[in-house]
Amino acid sequence: MSQPSIPPITEDDIANYLVNTPDFFERHADLLAAVQLTSPHGHRAVSLQERQAEMLREKIRGLELRAAEMIRHGGENTVIADRLQRWTRQLLLTRDPRDLPDVVVREISTELQVPQVAIRLWDLSPEYAGQPYASGASDDARTFAGSLAKPYCGANPGLEAAQWLVQPQAAASLALIPLRSPSGGDVFGLLVLASDDPGRFVADMGTDFLERIGELSGAALSRLLPGG
Repeated sequence: MSQPSIPPITEDDIANYLVNTPDFFERHADLLAAVQLTSPHGHRAVSLQERQAEMLREKIRGLELRAAEMIRHGGENTVIADRLQRWTRQLLLTRDPRDLPDVVVREISTELQVPQVAIRLWDLSPEYAGQPYASGASDDARTFAGSLAKPYCGANPGLEAAQWLVQPQAAASLALIPLRSPSGGDVFGLLVLASDDPGRFVADMGTDFLERIGELSGAALSRLLPGG
């Protein structure tokens, strides 16, 4: 009667044995000194200890790069926060409500370094209805603005709002920010930020900062609404 064949030992079998037998190298410590591995730097043979040291150095370098990146982002966020504070300060210092839309646009362009900015508002109090920012938005544009749960960021597909810019043909990327009153009511305006850089405003970018701009602008501009 033939003996059943024994399957060959695989690398997985060896790996599982070593993992589940932690005292193996205590009983065979001489093996650790004899193991030679190929270094990723020059393909020379190195000891196990040296290879482990190389891996540790690579890990440390990776952590240093991540730390440097976090510090850089932290510095950038601080700069942005300072600019946002200066922009907000100008809104608070504006006494005449009719000047607020121009202040919003001017300070975003200056403080946040956005090449082109435009704004349109609607359903304002009658005394502001004749201002340039209170005209030019069609029903379709208003409906589009009202449909935005958060700012639109991306390429310029020929949206009407892009035509409010001084140079719409130079708008390679857009950020469209709906404006609501502090009570969270209907959208009463749309803020348009545009850049000639296609990568400035992209579809997958975070919009938290833009949402804060929309909230602050909406709160300030609500003074132009009936009863504001």
